[in-house]
Amino acid sequence: MPKKMIIQTAPDYTRETFYRSRGFGPVAGVDEAGRGPLAGPVVVSACILDPDAIPEGLNDSKKLTSARRAILFDRILATSHSAVVIVSARVIDETNIRAATLKGMVEAVHALPVKPGAVLVDGRDWPAMPCRGEAVIKGDALSLSIAAASILAKVTRDRLMHQAAEFWPGYGFDRHAGYGTAAHLAAIEQLGPSPIHRMSFAPLKS
Repeated sequence: MPKKMIIQTAPDYTRETFYRSRGFGPVAGVDEAGRGPLAGPVVVSACILDPDAIPEGLNDSKKLTSARRAILFDRILATSHSAVVIVSARVIDETNIRAATLKGMVEAVHALPVKPGAVLVDGRDWPAMPCRGEAVIKGDALSLSIAAASILAKVTRDRLMHQAAEFWPGYGFDRHAGYGTAAHLAAIEQLGPSPIHRMSFAPLKS
């Protein structure tokens, strides 16, 4: 009989166990939030989970409600080693979003209070990390460490954009987090760009 295809429905600790069992632990997961918006920073997080105290319910941050993310955010901080790096819109404009994100990933790993022996990075690109590891496509849905990093990055960025809405009212940053919604584009047309808009992104660059 042909073998059945096994589809992973939730992130697990398989990749982390692989590296730890070969003496490369601790293992850090790395992910970002905010590559696509027209405004605000890209936020990158690195997270080393305690294998004996992994918060229950970790998943790709996009699959969780904001309330659930907030609960897990606190639990991750309480049980794990983590670091968060904020890369501003200015830096994104001076380089490009890919380079800014990869730079933030490396900085987040260096900022960890414990040096990892291996790193799991969400996506296709492998930054110039100080240790071995791998890039994992859709890693936030496959690796618990990347999922934890995705939650830290997402919650941090959402909170920053809520603060931005108070500094620059009228754009609705607290509603769309800087993404190019119709309401956001209309606000830019009316008010012009704010100091945290990414002027290298279309349609702002035109």
